[in-house]
Amino acid sequence: MDDSFEIIAAEFDNEFTVENACSSRSEGTSNNDNSGDNAQKSVTKAPSAHSILVNPKQKGNPILKFIRNIPWEYEEIVPDYQMGRTVCALFLSLRYHNLNPDYIHNRLKLLGKMFELRVLLVQVDIKDPHHLLKNLTRICILADLTLILAWSPEEAGRILETYKIYENKPADKIMEKSETSPHLQLVQALTSIKPINKTDVLTLITKFKTLKGIIKATEFQLSECPGFGPRKARKLYTVLHQDFCR
Repeated sequence: MDDSFEIIAAEFDNEFTVENACSSRSEGTSNNDNSGDNAQKSVTKAPSAHSILVNPKQKGNPILKFIRNIPWEYEEIVPDYQMGRTVCALFLSLRYHNLNPDYIHNRLKLLGKMFELRVLLVQVDIKDPHHLLKNLTRICILADLTLILAWSPEEAGRILETYKIYENKPADKIMEKSETSPHLQLVQALTSIKPINKTDVLTLITKFKTLKGIIKATEFQLSECPGFGPRKARKLYTVLHQDFCR
């Protein structure tokens, strides 16, 4: 299996080198330029603005029933799904991979180095997937693929939709947003203390008004708050009055 990984990696590099050499020799003639453009268009067809392109070989795949929020259409493409000009996905069922381990190698040879973001969408449909997933992880590292797991056709369909929806969105759209409101910051700070939840924080704010008021409260005053007891009050009081620098 390790030898096959090295062979695949070598073939990717060789094919890419030969392709670059051929394109450089053809720069002088317009006919060769046109043929190269046509070949490129047939391989990486630009999808319509709002559609996912689907390889006709995926006809009958249950995933298609769950691509409901984004239109899709069949097109002769190399990958199984094309979610954008530079984004594609290969679909693989672990059950099928277990019976046909060479299938993914052949698909990757055809895909070569096309597309910037290449997803291997794997449906986990066997009981013990760990060994197969370990091998697929190594393949993804060698072939520059992003491994995404789905445990049902519905989840796989949503993943494809998400890639399409966020195709032209900036990265900050999916980044965690930091809260800037003093009230929310106080809630986040106090709920980081293990026994304290958001309801407890609201109770403290209602009774003591500010963080300064909560800090000045005695352990007994804290224990009198609804939802608090001696143990929770002692924990909160200890955390608020311990030295932060050690």
